[in-house]
Amino acid sequence: MIEINKTSNLLEQDPYRYDLQDVEEPNLYRDLYPYTEVPKIPFNFRRVPIGMPDEIWMTDTTFRDGQQSRAPYTVEQMVDLYKLMAKLGGPQGKIRQTEFFVYSDKDRQALQECMDLGYPFPEVTTWIRASRQDFQLVKDIGIKETGILVSCSDYHIFKKLNMTRKKALDTYLDVVKEAMEIGVKPRCHLEDLTRADFYGFVVPFVNELTKLSKESGIPVKIRACDTMGYGVPISGVALPRSVPGIIYGLRSFSDVPSELLEWHGHNDFNKAVVNATTAWIYGASAVNCSLLGIGERTGNIPLESMVFEYASLKGTMDGMDPTAVTEIARYYEQKLGYRIPPMTPFVGRSMNITRAGIHADGLMKDEEIYNIFDTGAILQRPASVAISSTSGAAGIAYWINDFYSLPTEKKVTKKDAIVLSVKDWVDNEYNTGRETVISDGELEELTKEFAAGV
Repeated sequence: MIEINKTSNLLEQDPYRYDLQDVEEPNLYRDLYPYTEVPKIPFNFRRVPIGMPDEIWMTDTTFRDGQQSRAPYTVEQMVDLYKLMAKLGGPQGKIRQTEFFVYSDKDRQALQECMDLGYPFPEVTTWIRASRQDFQLVKDIGIKETGILVSCSDYHIFKKLNMTRKKALDTYLDVVKEAMEIGVKPRCHLEDLTRADFYGFVVPFVNELTKLSKESGIPVKIRACDTMGYGVPISGVALPRSVPGIIYGLRSFSDVPSELLEWHGHNDFNKAVVNATTAWIYGASAVNCSLLGIGERTGNIPLESMVFEYASLKGTMDGMDPTAVTEIARYYEQKLGYRIPPMTPFVGRSMNITRAGIHADGLMKDEEIYNIFDTGAILQRPASVAISSTSGAAGIAYWINDFYSLPTEKKVTKKDAIVLSVKDWVDNEYNTGRETVISDGELEELTKEFAAGV
């Protein structure tokens, strides 16, 4: 069949309609995933076109996946974080949705209090077990959309569910139909997609979901879940690990519109952010994230990182308020007692702090030399220095100027007597065995002491 592709506006030949391959033995891709070795990245050099949607956005799983790897949030904490998330996402709803559990009284109370705020964004959604009772529960609460787990790899179908592919497909479809009958929009979480038989199970299954959606008039969202972080963003990588191939395949062979396609990734191989960006670029409108990337094992896609990926791709914040990123980081550390690794981008304490004297010297001449962007204006976190054995006189001079907010005409240089006196003290500390960074309190006392003697 030849028809116009509405994305490319070109005539395309589309003879591909994949049928379910109901195999007797599971395909575990042992050549890719030998388990006793590091997983392999195979190339087949098949490249697919870039096709970023007109509109892209983020969704959030802080109160669902993000609660599966830490102490549960209190109701107050969830409401506070929801408010900060709304501030960060801005009035255009660039953080469009966030999902909750609904099984405990605490989760239901938090969900209700967030809904009662009346914010248009993020929309409150849920994640539930695939049962009629649970669908009715979310319907009674007033939730319009819910996530449903539909595991796709033979690891899950054969080994966890003890089913065949045909049985799994039929079971999943029955569950989706039940959600539709009750009036809840289903969001199908294709668990373990990067170990699944893409053409033998995933595409035929999603084709059936697309058919159901068209027949019912109810949109069915597809969440492509890189559950184990195996996704690879590089063009020419073979399925099932290819992020471009997965997104292109779901759009082209299963007719999933970009606005109903969402990527959910994990960070097991340090690719969560780049995989999410790749999913956007190749046609998924949404990427599913969590605050600070907190989630199962190595975590999810950090929501704050995707805010800056968005701005980099679009050239604008589109109403998002990045100062909320700093507020969120402070909330986690001060209210929740959560220690953010100091070198974490955008939120760690060391994200724009230099300890090297040569870098501090550059900062003194022009902050832009060693700062990623104007972090003072954008994140309300000006570039700064920490004093250690490598800071030198330039680092100490920068610290004094920054700590006391000295005007230009009063700024000290690395040749000033007070700077050299502090440097001599610092050098002696490290020469006699000190290994820790000099604290601001110590430096303040030293500066006062040496200033009195100058």
